[in-house]
Amino acid sequence: MSSSSLRASYEDWLTYYGLTVSPFHMRWQTALFNRLFYSWGRWKPRLLYLWFNMGMIFGIAAMFGSVILLGKTLLQTLSQMLSESPTGQNDQMLQVVVPGVNLPISQLSYFFTAILISGVIHEVGHGVAAIREQVRFNGFGIFIFIVYPGAFVDLFTTHLQLISPVQQLRIFCAGVWHNFVLGVAGLVVLFLLPAILFPLYYTNAGALVTEVAEDSPANGPRGLFVGDLVTSLQDCPVNSVEDWNSCLGKISVKPQTGYCIKTSVLQQLSYPSRGFKRLDGTIECCNNNSLTDVCFSYINNLNSHQYACLPARKAIEASQLCRTDVDCQKDFVPSLCVTPSLENQTRFIRVKHPPQVDMLFVGHPLHLQYTVSLSSFVPRHNFLSVDLPVVVETFCKYLISLSGALAVINAVPCFALDGQWILNSFLEATLNTLIVEKQNRELVGFLILLAGSTLLAANVALGLWVVTAR
Repeated sequence: MSSSSLRASYEDWLTYYGLTVSPFHMRWQTALFNRLFYSWGRWKPRLLYLWFNMGMIFGIAAMFGSVILLGKTLLQTLSQMLSESPTGQNDQMLQVVVPGVNLPISQLSYFFTAILISGVIHEVGHGVAAIREQVRFNGFGIFIFIVYPGAFVDLFTTHLQLISPVQQLRIFCAGVWHNFVLGVAGLVVLFLLPAILFPLYYTNAGALVTEVAEDSPANGPRGLFVGDLVTSLQDCPVNSVEDWNSCLGKISVKPQTGYCIKTSVLQQLSYPSRGFKRLDGTIECCNNNSLTDVCFSYINNLNSHQYACLPARKAIEASQLCRTDVDCQKDFVPSLCVTPSLENQTRFIRVKHPPQVDMLFVGHPLHLQYTVSLSSFVPRHNFLSVDLPVVVETFCKYLISLSGALAVINAVPCFALDGQWILNSFLEATLNTLIVEKQNRELVGFLILLAGSTLLAANVALGLWVVTAR
């Protein structure tokens, strides 16, 4: 068989199965779902009319809103680039996502699945709206561009051009409208998840450990294990993952908490040692290279700072927390408030996870936050997976974020996006009496599209720079 005939048979095979392959792009189109789309498009015509009218209003509002949002994001990005500290990035509503940089590789499956579902729902909106407006529906398809999945619908272009601008708006706005509704649905499921999973899981009992990274400071014989239920960090109660994050945030910005120790116990446990200053000015008094001893500071009767190297677990076991010596004068037993003498950003944290013995953590709170995965859902039975609620919760969050982002980005008046067609139809519907010449209306539309495309491109380019360069 010659190469030309082999190529022809390969192309026939692709055509037969509705496949199209080109560099970095592969798509599949089928008419298998046409009957289903037509049944949806002809269901409850009056209800669909109201539904897509709501979508049209939302789509027009989203077009203007997306420009404002992109403008605000661009200003935030420029401000962040000019500043020394990149603290403002997490405050931005829109961020460029780069796998392996600000998107964990372990969560790529959530990311791509949510993108595909958001794309399918988006195109279903276009398809159903088109059938509702008597536009011929040719087929539905899925594509992969580089590694990103998506969906599309094939509509008869001539029919689209013959209907009124308002009818066109209902079709063009249907995609972003359905993405918005999908995001709201995901938000409702996320909010009602405790009630949905109530027969199998209970909440508000603590933060359940689902994974501990190998390099985590919480990994070890006296550390945290999968299935442990964390109930408090220092004096901060933990009833959920949100509490865990909030407590760690408070601990990292507040001064180190002290512990009440009896004077007799302090004298008994302290090692004779000589203190020295660290580079940041704090004092270290433990020089025996022990992993269990910590340098504590306290104020003696002469109101001068003293330092003692103590075995941490023995010293603070069953000790109450304190800020000053006054907090310790309750049982008429001479006691002092001793505070770990640590580097400025380092904290000594007592983690309660009964019935196991308390975990004592020394380090930056963020290390604990980033290397321990938790869930607010505790299984009612041993055979239930601790990961199921986490999977559902994480997927809902990705679906909300990506479906919302797809709605915003597609609404931007930019070339090749839904915003281009929304803008053109909007101008035809509103400016046909003000600007009589169609050519002039097209010029206005072109200039707006050029500005919108520039705004979007600037956001993507600068967003990439911020994410990858820092």
